[in-house]
Amino acid sequence: MTENIVETSSIGRLADEFLETTSSANPFTASIFGVPGYDDRVPDLSEDAEVAAGERLLELAAQAEAIPADSLGDVDRVTREVLVHSARSEAAPLVDRHLEFTVSGHAGPVAGALATLAYTSLRSPRNERDYLSRVMGVKAYVDDIGVRAAAGVASGRVPTRRGVEQTLERVRAYLATPVDADLIVAPAAGTGIEADVRAHVTDSIRPAFAALLDVLSGPVLAAARADERSGLLHLPDGGEMYARAVAAHTTTSRTPGELHQLGLDLCAQLREEFSELGQKVFGVGDFDAIVERLRNDPALRYASAEDIVGDARAAVARAEAALPDWFGRLPSADCVVEPMNEVVAPAAVIGEYMPPAGGRPGQYNINTYQPHTRTRFEYETLSFHEGVPGHHLQFAVAQELTELPAFRRYLYIAAFGEGWGLYSERLADEMGLYSDDVFRFGMLSCDAWRACRLVVDTGLHHHGWTRRQAIDFMLANSAVSPPNVVNEVDRYIAWPGQALAYMTGRLEIDALRRTAQDRLGADFDIRAFHDTVLGNGAVPLAVLSTEVHRWIGDQTRTSR
Repeated sequence: MTENIVETSSIGRLADEFLETTSSANPFTASIFGVPGYDDRVPDLSEDAEVAAGERLLELAAQAEAIPADSLGDVDRVTREVLVHSARSEAAPLVDRHLEFTVSGHAGPVAGALATLAYTSLRSPRNERDYLSRVMGVKAYVDDIGVRAAAGVASGRVPTRRGVEQTLERVRAYLATPVDADLIVAPAAGTGIEADVRAHVTDSIRPAFAALLDVLSGPVLAAARADERSGLLHLPDGGEMYARAVAAHTTTSRTPGELHQLGLDLCAQLREEFSELGQKVFGVGDFDAIVERLRNDPALRYASAEDIVGDARAAVARAEAALPDWFGRLPSADCVVEPMNEVVAPAAVIGEYMPPAGGRPGQYNINTYQPHTRTRFEYETLSFHEGVPGHHLQFAVAQELTELPAFRRYLYIAAFGEGWGLYSERLADEMGLYSDDVFRFGMLSCDAWRACRLVVDTGLHHHGWTRRQAIDFMLANSAVSPPNVVNEVDRYIAWPGQALAYMTGRLEIDALRRTAQDRLGADFDIRAFHDTVLGNGAVPLAVLSTEVHRWIGDQTRTSR
């Protein structure tokens, strides 16, 4: 008994250290996911700080792994497995010094800073003090971006030319906005810190961004990789770095070659579903003809940003009304739908979710930039993925699992989280949430989009595809609009391996549900299954499988 108490105490200590280490290394991420206590800080992007954090995470993983699993209770046993995986996954980009070549409009430190600051909500004097402290640290953060990019040039670990150009475009767009409309000043408008924030923006932050422009447009751009060399394999040790990224994002041992073939097989299968639905809706079964209609029919485009937000809000409201029939555990936090910040939107994804934090509800931010380029049939599906029953349930439920260690309540594991989001798109069809069959094309389009991701991400970073090859494959095998295809491919280039998580996770959840239905038969309860999947917070897929099979066994014994 004493040994078990000691082991449990050790796991609790390691869990607390993991949360402190990761949150200190990236306070922006801590704020986005609602971890309290870090809203006054900015990340220390210096090489020494990042490598030290990475090495500490690897130490935590080794210490957790050394604790015998059979000495722990159920919650601590899962915590041990989650901690080992997450610590190693979080360490990889730090130890591998990804920051030296991650200069991008999509996943780089510039995009992360601007988005985090833009979506800050100041609800109390403490929030205001924290925000001012954070703003005071932004200059050093921006300075370090330039230092690390220059170090990448010296080591031959350089970003893509297009990624640098996108970052330059974003920084120039930020500097072109009047100070009165500055996205960093905006959260402080009307508060007691507005004057101080404005002064820091004018006197230090904007000059720091101007200096960053000089570094990026000079030596970094001159050394950057062309479109033909977009993948990680074109960097020193790129193949090994990609293998670590694949393992981190998929939480499986699947190889890039296996994932590539899986994507090709899924793309072929989805053409059959497109044909069936195309016959029903358009009277056309040819895949290319269906895609042509979906991309170019003016009736399927939006006329205004207000229409996009209206459709998204209506979809989330329908989903919320249907939840009690499909879920037993419902979060107390609301999910609100808001248009994306206009400075962030041009180079951003079509939608994103921010978990509840500091009294703020969960927030689904939807991209309304150039609404006439946005296809109507995609936005209900997006709302079910990013909002309800997708990421909002996943994150908001996890935050309320008070029996779990704090880090597990705020954790993001891509294969679990994005797998759940993608599963939710098909679940919404079962729930009867799509307005009509035209909107069900969004479900198929998003499935094809995620199947293409398996092919394109591995194509770029493992097989050496060019950016053009990746764009052409997605155009030929999905209904995603050409502008979004370009944005998506640039995102995969900037964030190696993350795109693999979606379909990998969805297929595992699907397989576990089929197993549960086969084993339990008439005793299968969809509400209990969903509560089991979400009831441990984010976990690696192997842990999810173990816990679902444990639940199946419990149900089997109970029904006897």
